[in-house]
Amino acid sequence: MPRSAAADVRDRPFAISMMPSGIMGPMLRQRDRILLVGMMGSGKTAVGRELARRTGWPFLDNDALVLELTGRAPAAIDAEDGEDVLHDAEIAAFRAAIVREGSAVIAVAGAVVDAPDARAALVDAGHVVWLRARPDTLLARIGSGAGRRADALDIEWLRARSAERAPVYADVADQVIDVDTTDVGDAVEQIVEGLPSAG
Repeated sequence: MPRSAAADVRDRPFAISMMPSGIMGPMLRQRDRILLVGMMGSGKTAVGRELARRTGWPFLDNDALVLELTGRAPAAIDAEDGEDVLHDAEIAAFRAAIVREGSAVIAVAGAVVDAPDARAALVDAGHVVWLRARPDTLLARIGSGAGRRADALDIEWLRARSAERAPVYADVADQVIDVDTTDVGDAVEQIVEGLPSAG
């Protein structure tokens, strides 16, 4: 009988390699994590990678964390075990990321903000940035590659899901970046400028 994703999460060690160092700007050392939230297509991975390069911090992407913890891609977990099991794996990956020592840029799965306990942990974990985008922007960016959920290409689903999550994202965010007309470099500049200064 196949092992569940939840069992894999419990049994596998957590380890993520560091990305090459970049240039550290003025940041608040006590909150040495930047956590990116937003809908699929908002640019969490692209912004996270550039932010990691800029800060010299490791970038922890939720999909990669789920794969490392479970040995299975998120799309495979969803297809074989269902969305609830996938969400459990995503939350477990997030919790593993925030107890890891040292600074990090973390791309956070939507399942984290949907779960009250995980959402509370998110608020306490560091500087939370909401990458906000309109549904039509999300649809244009999502694409149709492997691992994309089918309903993510439905504009009505995106509108409904965005409307549902917007108040939650607003509640947890320390900073909001509108990414509809903002490129990756500008988004990173805004995030760095919006961080509390070390002092």
